[in-house]
Amino acid sequence: MNSSLIEIRTSIPPITFSWLDYVVFAALLGMSGSIGIFFGCFGSKQNSSGEYLLGGKRLHIVPVAMSIIASNISGLAVLGAPADIYRYGAYFIWSIIPILTSSLACVYVFMPVLLQLELITTYQYLQLRFGKSVKILASFMYIFQLVTYNPVVIFLPCLAFSQATGYNIYLIAPATTVFCVFYTAIGGLKTVVWTDTLQSISILLGSVVVLAMGLYQSGGVGNVFKIARDGGRLDVFNFDLDPTVRDTFWTFAVGSSAMWMVDVAVNQGTLQRLSAVPTFAKVKLVMVLFGIISVIFKVLTTITGIAVYARYADCDPLQSGKALHMDQLVPYYVMDVGGSILGLPGLFIAGVFAAALSTLSTNLLNLATTIYTDFLSGFVPKSTPEKKISYLLKLIVVVVGIVDCCLVFLVAKFGGILQFAISLLGITYGSLLGIFTLGMVFPIANEKGALSGGLAGLIFSGFMVFGNLFYKYHGLLPDHRKPISTQGCNVTTPLLSDNYKSYEGEIPSAFFRVSFWYFSICGCIVTVVVGLLVSFVTRKSDSNVRPELISPVFQFLLPTKQLKKDRSCKDDIPLKRVPCEIVE
Repeated sequence: MNSSLIEIRTSIPPITFSWLDYVVFAALLGMSGSIGIFFGCFGSKQNSSGEYLLGGKRLHIVPVAMSIIASNISGLAVLGAPADIYRYGAYFIWSIIPILTSSLACVYVFMPVLLQLELITTYQYLQLRFGKSVKILASFMYIFQLVTYNPVVIFLPCLAFSQATGYNIYLIAPATTVFCVFYTAIGGLKTVVWTDTLQSISILLGSVVVLAMGLYQSGGVGNVFKIARDGGRLDVFNFDLDPTVRDTFWTFAVGSSAMWMVDVAVNQGTLQRLSAVPTFAKVKLVMVLFGIISVIFKVLTTITGIAVYARYADCDPLQSGKALHMDQLVPYYVMDVGGSILGLPGLFIAGVFAAALSTLSTNLLNLATTIYTDFLSGFVPKSTPEKKISYLLKLIVVVVGIVDCCLVFLVAKFGGILQFAISLLGITYGSLLGIFTLGMVFPIANEKGALSGGLAGLIFSGFMVFGNLFYKYHGLLPDHRKPISTQGCNVTTPLLSDNYKSYEGEIPSAFFRVSFWYFSICGCIVTVVVGLLVSFVTRKSDSNVRPELISPVFQFLLPTKQLKKDRSCKDDIPLKRVPCEIVE
């Protein structure tokens, strides 16, 4: 580390937790662990895979909706998004568009098919629609996606806790992982859903209180928005169609749509939670609640980023040495504006941990479900007792947790975690959405087309993402940062404390300069186009697609002779299994 930066750091009085902050923080985590112990040891028994994975299909609307929300509000959203707004502007506000469109697609396009089939994983649908090879490809991509994303989920709250307490992040990360693995492994879906509900409340409560304090200390809402406008943070009406521009209306409204579609509409966690709801009418209510509360949270996140900028418009904490990492900006802000109120920083940091624990516990459960159902179940004798299968699922949770904890040490090497995480997700998200789109929208699509399209999209996205990351971390891509200032700082040696590098070299082609928000949608388009072309070339005249495997919205594309009685989900009936066999 630069010696002058160390000098600045040691000259700045640290802002750390009070005793009450530790109490509030420990209380929330203790309640989460207690829920796991209750459902694992004293509640309804988790001795069957159905009870462990689906909660016995008796869960209520509100906790299920809050669980889906919490699973999509990770530390990446709580910490990464406001920091990104501070540096690049408030374009995040446009993400409300893909949130709403993905919720509609979930209810009317994808879930009517998946829920009527009553599958355990979304990838079992791909075996019914295309064949085992496509299911294995998609399941592998999903596992890779979560195993590489989970370390980011773990890292961010640990970074926040380190900023607030001074503890070493490499000690916090293993403890966090062990705690989350513990309550996920023993409690199953019921634990995850109810802890998600508790944690969602703490996230929203902590965010609202901290935001209110920040707005008050910065002179009120009007003054905050005036400072943000003068600093260019409210210049969000950029409709430039150039895909190499980092943030525009289109990068969020269109570019991030594929990412939200995968997270919400075809996500294993969403299916698992909605499968625990008894009727399709309640499924719709769950998604209505999800859409409304998610939009509210996005608005809060955006205003928080604006408030952070207004607070430090004249003294950037990164250049002044008050924060060493871009993703420590929000924790520093919380300690700065709320440190005088005992318990408030503890509540917010607990909320950040809650967001991460919700996402991590969901991902661990999803990984256990997918790994067992799609890869291991074929090797388990049919006579194996359900109790032993439940133990195997819990063992998978533990093993995956250990792997993810080890990968945290690699994530710590990167700066600007938001862009890094979105880029990594872009490798697989596009292909996954493209394969499901081929299956549910286009009756002409066949196994060869889906397999070829999925591989083409994966290779295309991987080449684009790794090339982009290579050039970015060697300083060959335009950064698009908004101006920042240190004129109001009391330090004498302004330093740029991030990992951005710069050296002489040729500007890369436009292919590698495409905004990271477009990675997923580009992969999806390649998957669908290649899949349709290969399917058309390899089509057979006598091949028929079962109508129940095509989304009700697109069944008009089926040949007239194949159309049968409507099998779409009805609002007032329980979800039933469509007669089918999954051949292993």
